[in-house]
Amino acid sequence: MASRIDTTAGRAALEAARAALTAGERPARSDYATAVRYLLQLLDEKAPGNSVEVRVPPFGAVQVVQGPRHTRGTPPNVVELDPATWIAVATGSETWDAAVDAGRIHASGTRADLTELLPLRP
Repeated sequence: MASRIDTTAGRAALEAARAALTAGERPARSDYATAVRYLLQLLDEKAPGNSVEVRVPPFGAVQVVQGPRHTRGTPPNVVELDPATWIAVATGSETWDAAVDAGRIHASGTRADLTELLPLRP
C-alpha cells in the first residue's frame, strides 16, 4: 500500500461508511475510500506477503499472504470484491462463505480463500 492510514482516521471513516451502508445509503466517497484502504492495511499487517492480490476497485489493492512471490502479469491468486462486501467481510458483519455463495466475491487460486484471516480487528 502506498501510504499508511492513521488508526483514528481509519476507524472514523469505517464507522461513517458502516453507518451509511446500514442506513441503505452510499457512504461519502472519502469515507468509503479511507475505510476500504484502512481495512486493506489491517489485512496487510495481519498477513504480510505477496502471494495473494486482494482488489477492491476503485479504492485499492494489496498483496498479502506468505508464499510464492508474484511479479508479472495476472497474479495466480486473486480476490476481487466491491467496497461494501469488503467492509462487511472484513468487519465480520458477513461471512466469507456467504459472500462467495452470493457471488459478491470472486476468488481464484489455491491461496485465495481468506476465511482464516477474517474478520479483522475493528
